[in-house]
Amino acid sequence: MFWKEDDTELASDVPDDIVDVLFSLDCKRLPVDHAYALSAALQQAVPWIAEQNSGVAVHTIHVAGSQNGWERPEHGTDRHLILSKRTKLALRVHKERMDALMEGLEGTTLDVSGCPLTIRTGKMRPLSKESTLFSRYVVTLPNETEEDFLKRSVQALRNKDIRVRKALCGKMTLLTTPSEVLHTRSLMLADLSREESVRLQQQGLGPHREMGCGIFIPHKGIEAVSKTSKG
Repeated sequence: MFWKEDDTELASDVPDDIVDVLFSLDCKRLPVDHAYALSAALQQAVPWIAEQNSGVAVHTIHVAGSQNGWERPEHGTDRHLILSKRTKLALRVHKERMDALMEGLEGTTLDVSGCPLTIRTGKMRPLSKESTLFSRYVVTLPNETEEDFLKRSVQALRNKDIRVRKALCGKMTLLTTPSEVLHTRSLMLADLSREESVRLQQQGLGPHREMGCGIFIPHKGIEAVSKTSKG
């Protein structure tokens, strides 16, 4: 943990050159570890997403830990999340490509590891002004300690002109791909200035944002960060 009390936040408007697009879904279930399968299915439906300069980041689909007596299973490709009608698919994209993304995905049915996922209407959501941000998956080295992970993350953030005041990382989660297993940790950052918060949401941290890694979202507290993310 890195925790430093600090100063006041600077006020500014949130630029809208990068936004999240939230799509309604028809999908009953998905593997808990679906990051690679979802990314691959999206790239098959809209090939330009795979381009290096596409700027598209894919949020993994997250559901509540328990609902109506159902408990979320352990992380893995052979275990499944049960989705509700309120579950959304979110992609972060340059606003200038938002219409093309929506045109390419709306009405499309994807095959995500044998689970049919139909994408319905999308709508834009601006990035957040919150000073506390959370990423469920930030790529780490296989044998890297929490302390070393934090040190490396702090330096990478400094390179983005983001000064870390408070940081807390969580347990490791493994994301499966056909060629390798990615080691990741959750990471929460607090007391960011508004400019830093927006910059981090726009740029992310580390590789594999096409699989939901290094994507930061607003967070209200620290309790979830110390737990392993499960989807």
